[in-house]
Amino acid sequence: MSFEIATLGTPKIPSPIGLSTVVGDSIANYVSDEEGVLHRIEVRKGEQVAADETVVLEKAGPRERLYFDPKHVHAGIVTCGGLCPGLNDVIRSIVRCLWLRYGVRRISGIQFGYRGLLPEYQYPVIPLDPEVVDDIHKLGGTILGSSRGGGERTEELVDALEQLNINVLFTIGGDGTQRGALRMAKEIERRGLKIAVVGVPKTIDNDIMYIDKSFGFETAVALAAQAVSAAHTEAHSAINGIGLVKVMGRESGFIAAHTALAVHEANFVLIPEVPFDLEGENGLLAHLERRLARRNHAVIIVAEGAGQDLMGPSEERDESGNVKLRDVGAFLKDRIKEHFSRRGIPINLRYIDPSYMIRSAPACASDSVYCSRLGTNAVHAAMAGKTRLVIGLVNNHFVHLPMEVVVSQRKRIDPEGSLWRDVLEATQQPLRMKND
Repeated sequence: MSFEIATLGTPKIPSPIGLSTVVGDSIANYVSDEEGVLHRIEVRKGEQVAADETVVLEKAGPRERLYFDPKHVHAGIVTCGGLCPGLNDVIRSIVRCLWLRYGVRRISGIQFGYRGLLPEYQYPVIPLDPEVVDDIHKLGGTILGSSRGGGERTEELVDALEQLNINVLFTIGGDGTQRGALRMAKEIERRGLKIAVVGVPKTIDNDIMYIDKSFGFETAVALAAQAVSAAHTEAHSAINGIGLVKVMGRESGFIAAHTALAVHEANFVLIPEVPFDLEGENGLLAHLERRLARRNHAVIIVAEGAGQDLMGPSEERDESGNVKLRDVGAFLKDRIKEHFSRRGIPINLRYIDPSYMIRSAPACASDSVYCSRLGTNAVHAAMAGKTRLVIGLVNNHFVHLPMEVVVSQRKRIDPEGSLWRDVLEATQQPLRMKND
C-alpha cells in the first residue's frame, strides 16, 4: 500500500504567508515535502527494522511554493454524514485560513452534504467569509447542514464542481464521505481537471485508520462521562440499582472504553471488538447478578455496535449504505429485566442514551484546538496542489494520508492491547464473558 501523496502539478507560485526557511531564526518555518513522520514507532529491543517496514508519512503544513494562485481560487466546503462536535470549528478554520492567510475571496459552503451538489435539490451555495464564520465555533451542528448519501453519484458531483468553477474542495466527513471524495478525485483526474480534493476525516467513534484521534471524540467522552456519572448516582441510590448507558461506537468501542477510564464508575463495558454471552455461568447476566449480590448496584456501558450477534442480523441500511444496527441498549434493558424477574430478584434499572445530545454539542476546548489545526493544515495542502488526501494526527504530528489508505479499513480496539487491559483493570469485569 502506497502512502505517496498525489499532486496536481509542480507548485511554482510564492506563498504570500511569508514564513522562514531558516532553522534557528525564531521565525515560524515552512514545511518541505522532504519532512516526514514515522508511522511505526514501536520496536523490540535489539530489533532491526527493515526500510520497507517503516512507513514515512508526509508532514502537513504550509509550503513555500503554491500550485494555485489565490486570486483564482474558488474553494468549496461540504459537511456530510451525521453530526459531530467540531464541524463548525473546522469550517471556521478553513475559511479564516483561506481568507486571512492566502487572500482567497471566493469560498462557497455547499449545503446538506453531497446533495447540495446534485441538481434536483437546487440548494444554493452559501458565500463564506470571516464575518460569517466568526462565532460559529460556539454552536453545535454545522451551519452548512448535513445529510447522508449522494456520494456515489460521482459524475454528477464532478459536473457540479465544474459548473461552479470550484477548484479546491474540502470534504468534512467520515469514511463514506471520503470514499465519495476519492471517487470524485479519480473522476477529476480522468477528465484532466485541476481540482484539489482534501478531506478532514470526521467520525465521533474515533475509528479512522492510522490517525491518533478524530475530532469530536474528546467532547463525546466528556459528555458520555456525565451520563455514566448520572447512571451511577441513580444505581447507587436504589435497591439493586442498575445504570445502563449506551454510547456511540458502531464498529469500535473507543468512546465506551475511554468513558469508563474517565469516570471509574462502570462495572461492565461492552464493545464490538469483544464478544460476550448473555446467558450461562460466564455470561453477562450471571456476572451482573453476582455484582448486585456483592455491592447492591452496577453500571454498564455499552457501545451501540456491541452484541449485534445476539439480536440477529439486520437487513436495513441507511442512505449511506451502512447497515442499520439493532438497538442493543433497549435489548439489554429488556433482557436484564426478564432475567431478574424470572429469578424473583427486584431491581431498579435506569437506561440512558445520550447519543444525539452528544452529537449535537459544541466542541470542548481541546477538540476546538484540534479542529482549528486540522482546518489550517487542510488549506495548506490544497493550496500547494496536493489532492486525494486527508489530514490526520499521527504520533502527535499533522500529516497527509492518502484517501485510499484511510478508507481501506477501520481502526478498532485490540482486545490484547493496553487500552482494553486498562479498562478491565478499571471495571474489574471478567477477562471474558463467553461460555466456551
